[in-house]
Amino acid sequence: MDKERNISKILMFPWLAHGHIFPYLELAKRIIKRKNFYIYFCSTSINFSSIKNFVEKNFLSNSIELVEIHLKPSPELPPHYHTTKNLPSNLNFTLLKAFQTSSSSFSDTVSILKPDLVIYDIFQPWSAKIASLQGIPAVHFAALGAATPSFVYHHYTNFDANFPFQELTLKKHEKKSIDNLIEFLYANVFEEDKDVVFVNYKLSCDFVMLKTNKGLEGKYIDYLTNVCKKMILPVGPLVSDASEIDEESSEILKWLSTKNKYSTLYISFGSEYFLSKDEIEEIAKGLDLCGVNFIWVIRFPIGETVNIEEALPREFLERVQERGKIVEGWAPQANILAHESTGGFMSHCGWSSVNESVYFGVPVIGMPMKLNMFIDARMLGDADACIEVVRNENEVYKGEEIAEAINKVIFEKNGEEFRRRARELSEKMKIEEEEALDETSEHLWRLCFKNKSQNYPHRFDLPPKQVDPPIGKYMAMS
Repeated sequence: MDKERNISKILMFPWLAHGHIFPYLELAKRIIKRKNFYIYFCSTSINFSSIKNFVEKNFLSNSIELVEIHLKPSPELPPHYHTTKNLPSNLNFTLLKAFQTSSSSFSDTVSILKPDLVIYDIFQPWSAKIASLQGIPAVHFAALGAATPSFVYHHYTNFDANFPFQELTLKKHEKKSIDNLIEFLYANVFEEDKDVVFVNYKLSCDFVMLKTNKGLEGKYIDYLTNVCKKMILPVGPLVSDASEIDEESSEILKWLSTKNKYSTLYISFGSEYFLSKDEIEEIAKGLDLCGVNFIWVIRFPIGETVNIEEALPREFLERVQERGKIVEGWAPQANILAHESTGGFMSHCGWSSVNESVYFGVPVIGMPMKLNMFIDARMLGDADACIEVVRNENEVYKGEEIAEAINKVIFEKNGEEFRRRARELSEKMKIEEEEALDETSEHLWRLCFKNKSQNYPHRFDLPPKQVDPPIGKYMAMS
């Protein structure tokens, strides 16, 4: 009985993208340090290797157990495609639709595990309904900032009202990828409730968690709280600290250490966006034009055998060998951003990248490509920590505009102002981080305890105000 009282079991169920899985893992790691939570972590088996690496590296094997979720078999989408990492872009909607077939598998999982709480992601509102039918509370955690749902709420569900955040205005062609996603969600995910933003907010018990902080997005958090009539809990940036690295990564950092302070540009477009040959050529042209030091991470989808030399302009590697480093696949991003030689981050403005840039106080050269990336870039630009590269409709970013943006951040005098503002935001983010996680952990603990009290009224009379028993082995990770 004491064991039951002192351990709260949470089933976490993120979308199958690494940009969602790892914020969920970071949240799990941080709440486990504060309360005696045991986490069931639900995903497809193709994601298990990277999840296990995280669990083992952070000594969480006694507190996190992996649970496999099953999608219905499909010749179009074999199991190695049950993740967005390295997934060809033409299969993104196919995977999202197939993900909906996991509802019966998830229902069986909830029945067997009987967790005290379910934490669920944006593309599976049915998971909250399944939990509710089994008498289990569910809380929505979106690994997004507050600017994106604020924009989507106004532009897709609240057409008549004046939008208070004109800095988030998108051009028609920038909004197109969001339109396509919303249309797809209407047809395939939110069939019963067309309120794309707030159906998950409505289903969430007591509060909603967002991966953000007040210092960066306070006005958007306040706006959401007002329009959705529910508590919004910012859980912080959930950024992994710079960590131990392998030999290859060590060589990258040794090379970086030979460069002057703030002289080097880090370039990465995330794990799920793949640059076209034209985009690679224009970025290379921009690097040629401005002469900046750089580390450039280039990735290709699974199944593509591309020679990096062939993807780059002719003789580019020879021209930049002293001032540039090309990395294929993966680089120690946190370590690079934390390094004093790094003066800017050229990014697609995915939300995880935005949070890392702010956390380490590095200004962004924004090259948003689709969806909320445009919103993230505009939000960060309004905070004076990002400069966007100019682009015309239906064109790739051009080398001349890329070089101009690099010059403003790295070489010109106002680059120091960008870095100063980025450092200010970083300080606010880090000051708020621990308090936000303490508050989040307490709310989750009390919600778990409330559920136990209702199911076992004689054993769980009063929710404790602060209970932090030592974490012990409860179940082994499968």
